[in-house]
Amino acid sequence: MPTVQELIDLNALSDWMDTQGLEQGELKNARLLTGGTQNILMQFERGNTSYVLRRPPIHGRDNSNKTMQREAQVLAALAGSDVPHPGFIASCPETDVLGASFYLMKPIIGFNAINGLPEFHHSNSKVKHRMGLSYIESLAKLGAVDYKAVGLESFGKPDGYLKRQVPRWLAQLESYAKVEAWPGLDKTVGIDVIAKWLENNCPDTFIPGIIHGDAHIGNVMFANDSPEIAALIDWELATIGDPLIDLGWIMATWPEPDGKETLPLGGLDINGFPSIEELIKHYGENSIRDLRNISWYGVLGCFKLAIILEGTYVRYCAGKAPKNVAEMLHGTTLRLLERAHKLIEQS
Repeated sequence: MPTVQELIDLNALSDWMDTQGLEQGELKNARLLTGGTQNILMQFERGNTSYVLRRPPIHGRDNSNKTMQREAQVLAALAGSDVPHPGFIASCPETDVLGASFYLMKPIIGFNAINGLPEFHHSNSKVKHRMGLSYIESLAKLGAVDYKAVGLESFGKPDGYLKRQVPRWLAQLESYAKVEAWPGLDKTVGIDVIAKWLENNCPDTFIPGIIHGDAHIGNVMFANDSPEIAALIDWELATIGDPLIDLGWIMATWPEPDGKETLPLGGLDINGFPSIEELIKHYGENSIRDLRNISWYGVLGCFKLAIILEGTYVRYCAGKAPKNVAEMLHGTTLRLLERAHKLIEQS
């Protein structure tokens, strides 16, 4: 794992903070919360305040800096709302300070459920049940935010958002064919059938709002001493569209009652958590949104995530990703498509 000094110029960071009217003095106890292959998180103290810095990896994608700026923008917009989120402090869109855009936020005191549950949570089924309800309430709260009133009117393109989804992800799938070594998806998985069903059953209208974009339970921090959510994290896919997309993402990734998973979630013990049916019902009780077509959102979640994850297998076929990870995610793709067909049959 790289060191702090290899990833962050602390002197440059200190100088920049001085221009922002933040705490003065030496940066102390700087430590990395992640490595350098994903977005970099570093926690440190200055004066009487603890900060977390978030920036793209050293070898970022072409849009990494823009993505970081969008994250900062949405977190700043959510300040003062009842949506549990990392508290925004300040951002630097320029790249000349640390070599990439970055922002500062308040530390989140809590834990990620896919890394295991503390005894207080693990041993009490009522606590685990409430964890699931708190999770779903956080997304209902996010969907209720007036995105125009908080300054996000130009943050996305809600017009035609749902109609664009299937063509967008089919184009992504078709682009994989440029890698000749990729064998393609077997016709028996029926991805064309899923795409056709989605196009034929696309909802005509929706109420635009903020979408987290990757709201599976791995992107949630829970409070250490209660079942409540401490924060939704990793906002890099946030946009403006139909917030029911987030609920569909949960429908695609939530483990079955027997523990069977589509997305690898570190062996999350689902015993005691609400079922997906309970989560959907609870969302409806906490939102004004029409859930009559909710199966469509679940199918879309499976379809979209399956295509995204197949991309790693394509990169493996091109010699650019490890075999074990690629084969694991390819298996996830197949399970997601299987769930999509199941949701279609049940609709």
